[in-house]
Amino acid sequence: MSVQIVFVHGIRTSATMWRSQLAFLEEQGIAATAVDLPGHGTRMAEDFTLHEALHTIDAAVRDAATRGPVLLVGHSMGGLLSLAYVGGAQTPPVAGLIAASCTSLPRGAGLAAYRAIARAVDRLPDRGMWLTERILEATIPADTRSDFAAGGYALDTQDTALRNLSALDLATAVARIRVPLWFVNGQWDQLRVNEALFQRFAPHAELIVVPRTTHLVTAMRPQVFNAVIRLAVATIDAGLTAPAAERGPGTDPGPGSDEQAASPEP
Repeated sequence: MSVQIVFVHGIRTSATMWRSQLAFLEEQGIAATAVDLPGHGTRMAEDFTLHEALHTIDAAVRDAATRGPVLLVGHSMGGLLSLAYVGGAQTPPVAGLIAASCTSLPRGAGLAAYRAIARAVDRLPDRGMWLTERILEATIPADTRSDFAAGGYALDTQDTALRNLSALDLATAVARIRVPLWFVNGQWDQLRVNEALFQRFAPHAELIVVPRTTHLVTAMRPQVFNAVIRLAVATIDAGLTAPAAERGPGTDPGPGSDEQAASPEP
C-alpha cells in the first residue's frame, strides 16, 4: 500500500494553496488530497468551529488510511490543527506529520496582537486586499502566486478561527506525538517565536528552516517544500518511527499515570 497524503490549509486561504504540491505529487504518482476547512474555500458559507475543523481532518485521514499509510501536511492554522489532531487523546491512523509555519502557541499577548492587526487590516476600504496582493507580488513566484486566492479569502472567518485556536492544548498534544514529525519554517516567519519550545515538546522532531522565505514557505520555495514531502514519504515507506529514547519526558507516562506536559504562555 502506497503513502497517501492529506493537506490542510492555513487561515483565510483554502485547499487551492496546495496546487503546486498536488501537481508535483501527481507527476510522482503519489496519491494526495487537500481539504477545505469550515468557513473556507468551497465551505465559505459555513461557521468555523474546532469540532468541525478536526472532524474534517479526521474524515479525510480515515478515508486515505483505507488505501495506505497517511502523511498529514498542515500549514499555519492547518499545522496547528494537525498537531492537535495527531496528538489527541485518541491516536489517529497517521504515519507521519509535516507541520509548516506553525511553531507558535496561539494564546496570550501574541494572539491578541495578531487579532488586532488582522482587524485593523480588515477595516481598510478594500479589507486589505490591495496590501495582500502587493505582498504576494513582492514575495511569491508568479507560477504559485495565485494559489492562495484561487479559492477565495475567508475574511469573515478569520477572527473567529483565531479565537477558536486559543482553546487548543498544543503543549500536551505535541508531546504525545510519536510518529515521524517535521517542523518546517521559513527563515523570516513570524511564527517561529516558540520554535525551541516545540522542539522541547517533541525532541524526536526534525526542524527544517528554509532560507530566504517568510510564512508562505510552501509557495515561496515550492521545490524545497516538495523535497521535504519526498523525505517524509521515503521515511514512511522505510517503516521508520520516532525513537523511543527521543520522545521526551511526559510523552509516555505509562499505565495509570496522569502526568501531562505543561501549557506555558509564550
